[in-house]
Amino acid sequence: MTNPASSLVVVPVESRADLGRFIEFPWSIYRDDPDWVPPLKRDVRAAFDPAKHPFHLHSEVQPYLALRDGGVVGRICAIRNRNHERLHEEAVGFFGWFESIDDPEVAEALLDAVRAWLRERGLEAMRGPTSFSTNEICGLLIDGDPGPPVILMAHNPAYYPALLEGAGLRKAKDLYAWHMTEGSWPKHMFRAEKLVTRRYGTRVRSLNMSKFEDELALVRRLYNAAWEKNWGFVPMTDAEMDHMAAELKPVLNPDLALFAETPDGEMIGFALAIPDFNQVLKKMNGRLTPVGLLRALLHKRKITSMRVLILGLLEEWRGKGIDVLLYLYLFRNGTAAGMTEAEQSWILEDNDKMNAAIERLGGRVYRTYRLYEAPL
Repeated sequence: MTNPASSLVVVPVESRADLGRFIEFPWSIYRDDPDWVPPLKRDVRAAFDPAKHPFHLHSEVQPYLALRDGGVVGRICAIRNRNHERLHEEAVGFFGWFESIDDPEVAEALLDAVRAWLRERGLEAMRGPTSFSTNEICGLLIDGDPGPPVILMAHNPAYYPALLEGAGLRKAKDLYAWHMTEGSWPKHMFRAEKLVTRRYGTRVRSLNMSKFEDELALVRRLYNAAWEKNWGFVPMTDAEMDHMAAELKPVLNPDLALFAETPDGEMIGFALAIPDFNQVLKKMNGRLTPVGLLRALLHKRKITSMRVLILGLLEEWRGKGIDVLLYLYLFRNGTAAGMTEAEQSWILEDNDKMNAAIERLGGRVYRTYRLYEAPL
């Protein structure tokens, strides 16, 4: 796709060198952004390696570069998620990994490349950004408090929403990030512990790292059952769940991976909070060198916040206070580990029950992310 008047061209990433330029480009966008957290370059390269990321087993991706006079001025990735198409019975394709200079021509050219790629595959709408699915980093930051993103959350320049909207994309759904501090916890959380435990005999236990594979199998069953009715949700395959578990295991605190069980040992809920390892990644500039690894290990002990990544209950156990019990244990254990702040993210804007529950627990919406879409 070429515009001769401006020498702008969008080209598919086809070689290792192309992928290297794709990976390096964000450093030119965020060089003066104090809140940006550089990703580990090896992780980004692995994401696009079909032998290393299980998304490629069932779906397709095509990354692109926007070049002007030979220099990279933008990037994007076209995504076909066949599992989404089958589950939701809608011909929707996706885009992700979007980065661009502040130039509407560049953004539109990148999105046009994705549109063409998706149309060739018979898809009728485009949605994003996701990378690669809603089980990973997704959404565009459109509003909220300043500061670095927490682990596995998006960050972008303030001009990105205008670029997407100028190219014809419109809001599909907003995603909320809630913030909570130790001092904001309401007293009724602690009363709820006694009430719920006495009424249902529910107990909460930490993940047993010595039985990690068995515990992961329990999580897999509940995760896909608890979120199956959520807008945009696509169940993880076994390979995708194993992949995510392997990525998170090095930063996992087993006291922040909690199972809610009935008196007879039936699992009815699961909650997972991850220490905000972005506080460490920010100091590594995308490279995990031996010195960087030592630095990471040292700073890991100083992490002061966590992200509540997963909290779900089987449908028949919702509305009984089990969620409050899980939150209480997460916050209590997190505080004991030195974490005095928590982000709960992300929550769909129209998930009224979850949003109301978090507000009652003393949370406030402090960042909003948006998924966009456009017909093809």
